[in-house]
Amino acid sequence: MTGSETYDVAVIGYGPTGATAANILGQLGLKVVVLERDPDVYNRARAISTDEEVMRIWQSVGLAERLQRDMLPDRPLTFVDANNVPFIDLKIRPHGAGHPPQQFLYQPAVDRVLREGVARFTDVDVLLEHECLRVHPHDDRVELMLADLRTDTLKRIHASYVIAADGGSSPTRGQLGVGYTGRTYSERWVVIDTKVLEEWDGHDRLRFHCNPDRPTVDCPTPLGHHRWEFPARTGELEADLLRHDAIWKVLNDQGITTRNVEILRAVIYSHHVRVADRWQVGRIFLAGDAAHAMPPWIGQGMSAGVRDAANLCWKLAAVLKGDASDALLDSYQVERQPHVTEVTRRAVRTGRVITERNRAVAVARNHLLRTILRVPGVNGHLDRLTWIPAARYRQGYLSTVRHPAVGWQVPQPWVAGADGAKTRLDEVLGGRWAVIHTGAPPRDANAWGVPLIAVTEPSLVRWLQRRKAGSAVLRPDGFIYAAAKPGQPLPPPPTGWACSTATRVEANA
Repeated sequence: MTGSETYDVAVIGYGPTGATAANILGQLGLKVVVLERDPDVYNRARAISTDEEVMRIWQSVGLAERLQRDMLPDRPLTFVDANNVPFIDLKIRPHGAGHPPQQFLYQPAVDRVLREGVARFTDVDVLLEHECLRVHPHDDRVELMLADLRTDTLKRIHASYVIAADGGSSPTRGQLGVGYTGRTYSERWVVIDTKVLEEWDGHDRLRFHCNPDRPTVDCPTPLGHHRWEFPARTGELEADLLRHDAIWKVLNDQGITTRNVEILRAVIYSHHVRVADRWQVGRIFLAGDAAHAMPPWIGQGMSAGVRDAANLCWKLAAVLKGDASDALLDSYQVERQPHVTEVTRRAVRTGRVITERNRAVAVARNHLLRTILRVPGVNGHLDRLTWIPAARYRQGYLSTVRHPAVGWQVPQPWVAGADGAKTRLDEVLGGRWAVIHTGAPPRDANAWGVPLIAVTEPSLVRWLQRRKAGSAVLRPDGFIYAAAKPGQPLPPPPTGWACSTATRVEANA
């Protein structure tokens, strides 16, 4: 047995959720250790898309521009019938987070950039080929027993808090005895990842082939890759489905030949809809797939985990630095689970449209949707009802003084920075608590002791006006803690409020 190092936070799992958490915690100046069983990035492309809110999170740790270079933004999204005739053409409209609303990605490339980001922080230790064998909570810390898989030795470390981002089969969740309720769909799906050799018509758009005989997802991915997914039929054996001649039969039916692509890999998996019964056990938190699993239809599995990390990490830092009591951490699941539930519901509903097997129902579906979408304005709002819901918390660490703006994430337009140059709003906010206001500053803003920022950018002013807000208190994650109508006082800070890192500044946005 070796080692007895003590950390602020231990992160178990080094996928996108764990790597995002390590970047955020490292940037906040905490001492962190990341534990990962594998020696390198898992080389199979799993997640294939993300959204503007997640890019905003990665922007907060200075990685958005680098990640953007390896992504495909703003690609069309089409549902086609058995004859490849579209019945839904969907354009995802932005929510205002300051990045493209929908982007396709190649997950191994994303993982590498996130890990390069972690390497910037000298207080973040990354232990690859280390498996966490046991977590043992104490009142004031968590003891972790590790196996060094390179040397077959054991280590013991301690952390004030633990984030378990160790996947859907989470050993940590199992050790804690936390249930993972829901269902696993019996239908098996074949996933084919390919390298593009010669482009074809429609190679750059996401298409859901809603064919009752063989529903298929046809998806572009960046860096010269493309993916297909389709369900196995009853009685089809996995070994037969993964044979090259069987894979080529499916691709040939899509008009794809050996001139177009080279097959890199094919795997079979099942879809899950599951949620952990608890996301927190004392000082240990579940995040990402360890806390919830959803079908892939709207591309939110990875993104949900990144949102978890962003919600949790600033709160851990506030508690560890003495700016808040540990009661703040109770808001993690309260805030995140409703969004996860709604995203999962939308993913399941979209999956039903894609995978309908009854031919008569499919014909009726196609006719009905084509008819509805001819009505002016309907298609333009379809994504608001079917795709990713807006970033909003209805309960959690929010002011008890009711106001329509409370719980919304403020949008992120381009604004004038301190030097007059155009910059994104979050660069002005700086990941701190802040009070923003239109018109005259609220007379009681000094009670908060945080930066006071005058808002003059037209779209942001209009957004606040629509929510009847003349001033608002922003949390470090950009969500509105409290708000007041123009000319009205802000609610007072919560009991025990402390923000030792804040300094009062005057700025404009």
